[in-house]
Amino acid sequence: MTREPRDAPQFYLTAPSPCPYLPGREERKVFTHLIGRRAPALNDTLTQSGFRRSQTIAYRPACDICRACVSVRVLAGEFLLSRNLRRIAKRNQDLVSEPVAPHATSELYSLFRSYLDARHRDGGMADMSVLDFSMMVEDSHANTRLIVYRRRGPDTRINGRGQGPIVAAAVTDILADGLSMVYSFYDPAFNERSMGTMIILDHIGRAQRMGLPHVYLGYWVEGSRKMEYKARFLPQERLGMQGWDRVG
Repeated sequence: MTREPRDAPQFYLTAPSPCPYLPGREERKVFTHLIGRRAPALNDTLTQSGFRRSQTIAYRPACDICRACVSVRVLAGEFLLSRNLRRIAKRNQDLVSEPVAPHATSELYSLFRSYLDARHRDGGMADMSVLDFSMMVEDSHANTRLIVYRRRGPDTRINGRGQGPIVAAAVTDILADGLSMVYSFYDPAFNERSMGTMIILDHIGRAQRMGLPHVYLGYWVEGSRKMEYKARFLPQERLGMQGWDRVG
């Protein structure tokens, strides 16, 4: 009799729940656990197949009649700044990014709390406690880093770091073929800088320097205002029934 390894993935299906992107629709997800020594390789494979990671769970939409959620990845090596994106990059030249171990701190939680209160007060994460935040940042068996952003200081050229408090952060998985942006947040006082866009641009540049071909942005939903910004980063690939299709 053959036996399946203890850390082999098993997949489960959630019950229907209201769709957060398209009013009047329901969503279901298929998910599995990302734990154990095989978690990094499994995270690579599943991300390339359209899954997303949340802590030790990998999931993807499995709705009965809707296929609106489309996985998107930027072709980092071919990416070119548009005029508008170039302006955003220039506006944030005084920021320096640094990858660090994914540890939750009081400074990071305070920044996260300010971000939620300003931009997602009625969202599903609005009631997250400091313990919930710690789990979101630290509970990963994948190859995860926290990218933190600070103001550029006079010693930046010497030690590579910025100066002053953290103004933005991104939980990021390093995959064999790219960077997967799990979650990002920033100081709402910097809202006029288009910080969400800046963080994506920084990840594209980071992938280029690392020789990685892709930056995974998660799901794009046509017709959803929450997701329309992802279509700006071209060229990109979108996952369809026949595989990844190039756009732009």
